[in-house]
Amino acid sequence: MEEYSEWEFDVIVIGAGGAGLRAAIEASSSGAKVGMITKSMLGKAHTVMAEGGAAAALANKDHRDSWETHFRDTMKGGKYLSDWRMAQIHAQQSPDRIRELEQWGAVFDRTPKGQTSQRNFGGHTYPRLAHIGDATGLELIRTLQQKGIHTGMEVFMEYTVRHIFKSDGRASGCFAYNRSDGSLHLFRAKSIVLATGGITRCWEVCSGSWEYTGEGHALAYWTGAEMGDMEFVQFHPTGMIWPPSVKGILVTEGVRGEGGMLRNSEGERFMFDYVPEMYKEEFADTEEEALEWVNEVVSGKLATKRRPPELLTRDVVAKAINSEKAAGRASEHGGAYLDISWRKSEEIKKKLPGMYHQFMELAAVDITKQPMEVGPTAHYVMGGVKVDPFTQESSVRGLFAAGEAATGLHGANRLGGNSLSDLITFGKIAGESAAKSASEIEEFGEIDLEEIERVIEDTLAPLSREGENPAKVVEDLRSMMQNKVGIIRNGVLLEESLEDLDSLEERAKNTSAPGGRVYNPGWHQALELDAMIEVSRMCALAALKREESRGGHTREDFPVPDKNFWGKINIRIKMGDGGEMELDHTTYPSIPKELKKLLDSDDLEEE
Repeated sequence: MEEYSEWEFDVIVIGAGGAGLRAAIEASSSGAKVGMITKSMLGKAHTVMAEGGAAAALANKDHRDSWETHFRDTMKGGKYLSDWRMAQIHAQQSPDRIRELEQWGAVFDRTPKGQTSQRNFGGHTYPRLAHIGDATGLELIRTLQQKGIHTGMEVFMEYTVRHIFKSDGRASGCFAYNRSDGSLHLFRAKSIVLATGGITRCWEVCSGSWEYTGEGHALAYWTGAEMGDMEFVQFHPTGMIWPPSVKGILVTEGVRGEGGMLRNSEGERFMFDYVPEMYKEEFADTEEEALEWVNEVVSGKLATKRRPPELLTRDVVAKAINSEKAAGRASEHGGAYLDISWRKSEEIKKKLPGMYHQFMELAAVDITKQPMEVGPTAHYVMGGVKVDPFTQESSVRGLFAAGEAATGLHGANRLGGNSLSDLITFGKIAGESAAKSASEIEEFGEIDLEEIERVIEDTLAPLSREGENPAKVVEDLRSMMQNKVGIIRNGVLLEESLEDLDSLEERAKNTSAPGGRVYNPGWHQALELDAMIEVSRMCALAALKREESRGGHTREDFPVPDKNFWGKINIRIKMGDGGEMELDHTTYPSIPKELKKLLDSDDLEEE
């Protein structure tokens, strides 16, 4: 057997974004010995890319805001498929998590009264996003890292986890390799927290960087954990689309929150034509009304008018841009024009400094004078590991999940800004629960040596076999997912995608990555393919099963939501006894009357 190093920790946290860091901080504070494994470098998490802000009902910009309204917005935005228990916990606890960050040194933008400033975002009734210009995620990570390094946790950077072990049905450790030197490592643990982020690198046009290949989702599934809601993938409406080298890079929703307007090639502000019936009373009917609302907000007054339609939920805006393109009214390079140049130049540079420099440096566009070209980009998966809402533990004992790796909070569609407050709210709960669970275990579980040997053999296999370049298989997978499991789906293409995935799986088994273990990107890609194909299959199967359109899932052959059946049901995925992927239906407990009355009765079917 190849040599490998061994490590022992009470709690292993896989992933070093907002959820992972917050979990590690809490577990360490509870007295657990914590090891953190991150695929990239510390500080390179996707949390950094969250620009607009963190949603929490602080009520600093509008006194009418409350956790009840935040709960309502989250449930409505998620098309009533959210776990109401997680939505309640999130709405109630996220303000304290923001205040906690401030106590730890986070520097949020301020109101004239010195309170944390909050901005408007799609789907939120009131200005709710605490922000630092358009670099909120960066400040959140900076603060959590600064706090975390003093807690005593040990960090393993540039390690990829290949396998999670179980002993007597409980998670007992994981196996990883060092991406830079190829060394092998066995981590024994009493509990594990998955905070690995999302899966959007499986699509050709996405806002995620190379790390987002879905290993966390796949690891949980292979370990036996139940998964859910994998058909719901959010296509953020505004990613850069020109030049091709930057296609998919995120353009923060904060641009629209600060008054950005969407126009088509004919100069029409088209979002007025796409306001769904369920939102009619909340959004402006005319451009004059929308401008009046924005001017009132910019001047610091309370927003008493109906909001501009650009602040509809992300699924609605993304589909609207897609429809304008289909109708022949796209921008020059196939998207839409997002214009905020009507505001004063100094205001734009102050409120959106990152966007100003991003477009100037990457596209030679001055957003204070010109519109941006934007289009939908695969951005976030609402699906993931099914967890207990109060502990974040999965269906596998000792295995916890938080952040984008977990499902429940966002339902069929995530509201912008809810991701950052999700990370810190449920990251804390996961870390606390994992430490408590670990404290109840006296000895580390026994790990089968044959299982270790199999993992090592699988990990090293691409280095010695002859076959196809894994980069070509990855390219074909991403192109197929973009074309057949993208923003608009139908049964025929989804059936084809499943056949394509079977073919891609066979090709993946024969990929080759000669050149040794040291700095070998082909080896990394060959090993990522199993997870990419597995999570792509979860998405395609669940999308084929859900015969309706809802939130981030749109079927052109089933274009309307089915409230009577699918509106109450979530799709659950788990591995069968024979290794096959099994799907069934599940529901969350009924919403208590005191919470149900907060929701829109017209949008709910009676129990």
